[in-house]
Amino acid sequence: MKNIGFLSFGHYQAVEGSLVRSARDALLQTIDLAVAAEELGIDGAYVRVHHFAPQQASPFPLLAAMAARTSRIELGTGVIDMRYENPLYMAEEAAMTDLISGGRLQLGVSRGSPETSLRGYEAFGYRPKAGMSDADDARRRTAEFRSAIAGEGVAPANPAMTAARGLLAIEPQAPGLSERVWWGSGTRATAKWAGEQGMNLMSSTLLTEDTGVPFDELQAEQIAIFRAAWLDAGWTHTPRVSVSRSIFPLVSAQDRHYFGLRGQAESGDQVGRIDGSLARFGRSYIGEPDRLIEELSQDAAVREADTLLLTIPNQLGVDYNARLLESVVKYVAPALGWR
Repeated sequence: MKNIGFLSFGHYQAVEGSLVRSARDALLQTIDLAVAAEELGIDGAYVRVHHFAPQQASPFPLLAAMAARTSRIELGTGVIDMRYENPLYMAEEAAMTDLISGGRLQLGVSRGSPETSLRGYEAFGYRPKAGMSDADDARRRTAEFRSAIAGEGVAPANPAMTAARGLLAIEPQAPGLSERVWWGSGTRATAKWAGEQGMNLMSSTLLTEDTGVPFDELQAEQIAIFRAAWLDAGWTHTPRVSVSRSIFPLVSAQDRHYFGLRGQAESGDQVGRIDGSLARFGRSYIGEPDRLIEELSQDAAVREADTLLLTIPNQLGVDYNARLLESVVKYVAPALGWR
């Protein structure tokens, strides 16, 4: 393990106990937590993207603000649902955000996760072309986005304005951004596809398939398939792989108040149905630091990944989450190979 980041779902709701009662609270606190995480030595600050829900949506204004307040930490998404995106407009936004950050943007993209709306992307004016599934459409839009950020021409030049012919690339361009795109994969098949395409792999606490083996072993198999596909495709740069985990060291009375009982109830994987298919959810890691070190050292996927994303309870506020991150990097992460 080389990198540790946090992953915020950006929840906000005016309910008892929440310190994130509005969208403005969620945005400003995410910026503040990125600053605090950088001061702690955390390597990355990532945000989930959800539409039609009280969570963070279009991420680029937030990422740009995070970039302006920090100088070292990676800034990313996990993941952008490409069914909702205009690939060329997104390419312009991504390039500008990456330039503001000084080349720190790490973009997780994918088909997206189960959502509150039915075909919400159609309300945005998008729908798959005839004969294409929504997954096919997400891949098509991703290919267009990647071509645009790689500097390929996309629009015919107007000779009267440019004194040139041929195709114009989007502007601005952000050098290196095309190698910092991650595919959010929920299956072994999509992990193989990501490796073939030369994207990094982002795998979360949910796999949309179940073979009966423990979550970490299935995820490790997914990672191995991805890396084999990458090598077979002949890509020359080194791919990155991230996995997400919910990790809560119990080091204070407040930790035990929030998560002590939950640790007794969430000690194993969960299996359920999503979109009509079996899916496997990874367990939460809750307990004393020594116990977490022992359990995480046996997590096959954590051993294989180079980046670990810590899912955080953002509604508990910046101060608590900063202490949570500090507990992980102080008491748990060094024993797992970080730094």
